[in-house]
Amino acid sequence: MRDKKLIDLSHSVEQGVVTYKGLPAPVICDFLSREASRTLYAEGTEFQIGKIEMVANTGTYVDSPFHRFATGKDLSELRLEQLADLEGVLVHVTGRSVGSEAFAGLDVLGKAVLVHTGWARHWATDQYFDGHTFLTEDAAFFLRDAGAVMVGIDSYNIDDTNDGRRPVHTALLGADIPICEHMCNLEALPATGFRFSAVPVKVKGMGTFPVRAWAVL
Repeated sequence: MRDKKLIDLSHSVEQGVVTYKGLPAPVICDFLSREASRTLYAEGTEFQIGKIEMVANTGTYVDSPFHRFATGKDLSELRLEQLADLEGVLVHVTGRSVGSEAFAGLDVLGKAVLVHTGWARHWATDQYFDGHTFLTEDAAFFLRDAGAVMVGIDSYNIDDTNDGRRPVHTALLGADIPICEHMCNLEALPATGFRFSAVPVKVKGMGTFPVRAWAVL
C-alpha cells in the first residue's frame, strides 16, 4: 500500500449541516461525557461515548434497492462485491441534464461509474439545494444495460427532484445497482485506473446510510 494513494470522496457529517432540504440536520452530542466517565474508571482514565440523531440520508450515503422498493435488498443484504474494491470509471459532465451520450463509448461493465458535476462546491450552502446536475432516465437505462455495478455522483440528487417518478433511482435500484450520492473530491481522480469503495453499516430494514467513500490510485 506504500505506493498507493487514498482519495477521500466523502463529506463530513457535522452538527447542524443539512444534506437534503426538508430533512433535519444531524444532532451530535455526548451520551457519556469524559467528565461524567471519570466516576466510572480508575483515576486518570476517561472515555467519551457519543450519540448522534440523524435521518439515514445524511452526508455522503449509499442507497440500496430497499430505499425505493419494499421487496428490494436492504443495507444488510448488499454484498461487499457491490460496494468495495470496484474498478472505477470517472465521467466529467457539464450542464444540468446528463443523458446517455455522456457515457457513449465507455466500458462500464462490472465497474463503478462516478459522475463528476462539480456541484459539491456548493455543499453546506443554500445553493446546493437548487438547480443541481442530474442524470436522465435514458442515462440510467444505458448504465444499467451496459453492466455498471454502482453509480455515484457529487450532486444533490442523481434524479431531477422535479420529477416525482425518480426514474434514475427506479431504473438503477430496480436492477440491484447501488447509488452513492453527495460525493466530493471527484476532481482528484483520473478517468480510469482507480479502485472505488463506499461501504455503509450493515443495517437490517434500512435502505440508505452514510458511508466513507474512497478511491485508491
